[in-house]
Amino acid sequence: MPEVFFNGPAGRLEGRFHPAKQRGAPIAVVLHPHPQFGGTMNNQIVYSTYYSFAERGFSVLRFNFRGVGRSQGAFDHGQGELSDAASALDWAQTINPEARACWIAGVSFGSWIGMQLLMRRPEIEGFISIAPPANRFDFSFLAPCPSSGLFVHGDKDRVAPLKEVQGLIEKLKTQKGIVIEHAVIANANHFFEDCIEDLQETVGGYLDRRLGMPRHTPTPAKRDRVKPPAPTPQE
Repeated sequence: MPEVFFNGPAGRLEGRFHPAKQRGAPIAVVLHPHPQFGGTMNNQIVYSTYYSFAERGFSVLRFNFRGVGRSQGAFDHGQGELSDAASALDWAQTINPEARACWIAGVSFGSWIGMQLLMRRPEIEGFISIAPPANRFDFSFLAPCPSSGLFVHGDKDRVAPLKEVQGLIEKLKTQKGIVIEHAVIANANHFFEDCIEDLQETVGGYLDRRLGMPRHTPTPAKRDRVKPPAPTPQE
């Protein structure tokens, strides 16, 4: 899990990158929750999603938005963070010029940024949107949604209540040519406390169905993983 730094619009961005062993492997970029509420690339949901991609043969990148950790710059209310995400995808594509596909995943605020990036980058063919805060951010730009993907919510989410995003998802499901799946995890709150394994199983199962093939690489041993810090309130 090499530490990496790459150039963003507001300065250097800090990340962690897992390179795939296979040439032409797909790319995935995972985006973290709100920077002003403790969101970092070491968030447990980001961390588990990162490994869900890595275990299936992706070259996967997670990084800190501007002003977080050792990333330079300052919070920019979404606009700058979208530019950061675009720079992250550009960097991953430069490192993996033969990649056959790109995916984007995001958690809460990161899902809002990720879905905006999806609208701007036609090479992104799949998405994972975890706890999208449709009550706090405008997702109406998803008209139409250009790629198939998965929305995941906890049924005990009080930060981004399920009912607030349900209408958006039902609208997207009516589009022709794409398939939108929506998974609801029982007893999970916005931070998926005590439900990370259920979340990981849901995301992994969806990726397995979409890829239509077994995992390319074995699950990293626990001793090879760097345990993220304890979760803090994020959105």
